[in-house]
Amino acid sequence: MTDTFTEDQIETARVLFARPASFIMGCVAMDGLPDPDLPEIAFAGRSNVGKSSLINALVNHKHLARASNEPGRTREVNFFDLDGRLRLVDLPGYGFARASKTATDKFQNLGRAYLRGRANLKRVYLLIDARHGLKSVDTEALDALDLAAVSYQIVLTKSDKIKPHEAAACVAATQKAIAKRPAAFPRVLATSAEKGTGLPDLRAEVVAACEL
Repeated sequence: MTDTFTEDQIETARVLFARPASFIMGCVAMDGLPDPDLPEIAFAGRSNVGKSSLINALVNHKHLARASNEPGRTREVNFFDLDGRLRLVDLPGYGFARASKTATDKFQNLGRAYLRGRANLKRVYLLIDARHGLKSVDTEALDALDLAAVSYQIVLTKSDKIKPHEAAACVAATQKAIAKRPAAFPRVLATSAEKGTGLPDLRAEVVAACEL
C-alpha cells in the first residue's frame, strides 16, 4: 500500500508489466516511426543515467533494452511493445556521447522531434541520477519539455547507491526545483532498477497516465 495508489492499482499495474514485452524497432528518422495507434510513454535522461536498466526492470526482462556502460550508445528512438496495449520508448541520451558532434546532434535532434510531434505520447519520464540531482544539462531538457508542453515526471535512478535520507533529500530538492514548471508532474519518484525500489509506484504512474 502506498500513499498515492491503492493496493488494487499497484496490482493492476504489476499484472500489466508482467505481460509479454518485445522490441519493435529502432528509428533514425521521424518518417520511420510506428503508427501512433497505441499510447506511448518515453524515457529520457543524461547518457548513462540508467534508462535501459530501468526499462528492463519495469518489465522484468534482463535483456529487452540494451544496457551499456559506454555513455551515448542509444542513437535511435527505440520502441518496445507491452502486450499490444502500450509502447515504451527509449530516447537517445543527452549530455555526452562518444560520437562526432554532427552525429550527436543528429540523434539528439531526433529525440526532440519525437517529443514535439507525437500525439499519442502520454508522458515522458525524465531520469535523473539520485547521486547527483538536477544538473544544468538537465535544466535544458526541462526547458525543452515545458516549451513542447509535454507532460513529464522526474524519476530518480540508482537511489540504492546513496543513503535513504540522502534519497529523500534529493526527492525534496527536485520537487522544489520543478514546482513552478508548467509541464512537470508534481510527484518525484526515487527508484532502483537493481533493488526494485519505487518500481511498483512507477508502473502505477504509467497505467494512470495512459488511462489503461
